Amino acid sequence: MTPARVPDTLWFTRCPVPTATGVAADRGWLAGEFAPDGIAVRSLQDAEPGADRAAHFTHALPGLFREGGNVPALWARSRGERTRLVGLTWIEERQAVLVAPGSPLRGAAALRGLRLAVPRHSVPIDFWRAMALRGFEGVLASAGYGLDDAVLVDVPADGHSGQWAAELAALRRGEVDAVYVKGALAVEAARRAGAEVAVELDELPDPAHRVNNGTPRPLTVHQDLLDEHSELVARFLAVLLRAADWAADEPAEVARILGAETGAGAEGVAGAYRPGTHRTLHPDLSATRLDLLARQEEALRAHGFLPEAVDVRAWADPEPLRRARLLTPDPATATGRRSPHPAP
Repeated sequence: MTPARVPDTLWFTRCPVPTATGVAADRGWLAGEFAPDGIAVRSLQDAEPGADRAAHFTHALPGLFREGGNVPALWARSRGERTRLVGLTWIEERQAVLVAPGSPLRGAAALRGLRLAVPRHSVPIDFWRAMALRGFEGVLASAGYGLDDAVLVDVPADGHSGQWAAELAALRRGEVDAVYVKGALAVEAARRAGAEVAVELDELPDPAHRVNNGTPRPLTVHQDLLDEHSELVARFLAVLLRAADWAADEPAEVARILGAETGAGAEGVAGAYRPGTHRTLHPDLSATRLDLLARQEEALRAHGFLPEAVDVRAWADPEPLRRARLLTPDPATATGRRSPHPAP
């Protein structure tokens, strides 16, 4: 059998959040790893006009490594794309329910009977809508309620500039009582709108109530790349492990990288990510994280976001990460642990 031709380019894509991929790209380590092989490593976000940026959602590019939200990743797999799940991270990225200035509403139980903003975008996979539904669902579940105990209000979001803009505008107009937001830009948007926090999802004790698009966050590759160049996949993942190890000792540098990745200022980054976030970038495929992702899959399917079921454990392939760890010096020899702050 003729060996598969070594690709000229490996691609990566990541969401604007804390990721080992973003750290490795900033440090130049991905390009440096593969330059001796004559392989370019390029960011899908920084590609020239005309590049298939939709591959961030569809993963229809075989040479792509994706570290991003689980809604598009599960959707792509559900549609039949031959991707494999090779890692999961759990990073507490601030999730909150906001209410209008001066509103007395506080706590999860207060959402019962409220009008909850659910955005609607005209896109193939409306992950924003999925996030709002799952955020409200988690909060209500923490108080013993379900979505049926509140009033879901569709908020058309096409044509609005900025994340959360349509929902926050509806809140200002008094058309809804509460809005779900997450991340660094949400912190800044809430401040500009004068909105107040009714519920901090990060403070809900059960991680199952915090499961959403970014928790847990999958790292996926295409089956074709695994079949033809498994050694390249292992080397790529080894660079990400190295980046996560480095980040654990560099909080200021990670904050700088996060500012560039998210487009948010220092206030937004500090408000969205807890101290210690720089020590939580390591991917794994632990049973706990797989179980939480399976819960997300079930919920997304129940809400109509997935055309077919995804067997999360069958989707997962632990071998690439196992091989990557063999290529990476284990900090346990010096520190006694690889990830100082275990997460779900």
